[in-house]
Amino acid sequence: MKVSSRTLSAIAAFLLCHTAEAHIGLSTPAQPIAATTQELSFLVGHGCEGLDTYRIEVQIPEGVGGVRPLDSAFGRAVVLKDDTGRVKTVTWTKPEASVLPEDSQFYKLTLRASLPNAPFTALYFPTIQTCRAPDGTEKVAAWVSTSGGHGHLAEGSTELPAPSLVVVPPRTPGWNKYTVTQHVHDLSVFKDAQIVWAGNAAYSPSEFISGLISKEPNTQVLQQIHPGTEIWVRY
Repeated sequence: MKVSSRTLSAIAAFLLCHTAEAHIGLSTPAQPIAATTQELSFLVGHGCEGLDTYRIEVQIPEGVGGVRPLDSAFGRAVVLKDDTGRVKTVTWTKPEASVLPEDSQFYKLTLRASLPNAPFTALYFPTIQTCRAPDGTEKVAAWVSTSGGHGHLAEGSTELPAPSLVVVPPRTPGWNKYTVTQHVHDLSVFKDAQIVWAGNAAYSPSEFISGLISKEPNTQVLQQIHPGTEIWVRY
């Protein structure tokens, strides 16, 4: 990992100065760090073909434990467990009297869970959305596809992407060294990093630092990371 003193000075100066969607989203209040407990919020920005959302069923992937859902203004949460006591699904259902005559609301449904100690692993939460009309007619949207990444599929795909997140490794301020065990296609998992180095390739979420990387001699722009690669990340 080599970089000129001029580029390092420019990066340091910059860092001193800068210290309803078409799918069901998944957000956390902090970075989803491996082996930590997080609040996971499922964001329902729309219903089904103009109908109000009536029920949301979230499937819990293997490795995610300690699941404790929160009741919400939307409705009570019900958990389904397997024979070992592991929570398999969490379902929120609206009281029938509360179903709206049209799709006009945004819903946020939250649970607390422990993430696995598996940095750079994508976790998918297949979700079934049921909507209901005033006459009791129901429509279902199955957000269960895991063929894309970060809730997005290829243009033109008719599949509905499952809500997902990528587990990130623990970190300390400054430089952190990791050996990546998964193929990382989407470098937005480093969105809170200052810069990432892998050999003579580098990535930064900062447009300014990215510009410096692209101009640095003998340095490539890092676009993906293969399993077994050793990386250095500065937070």
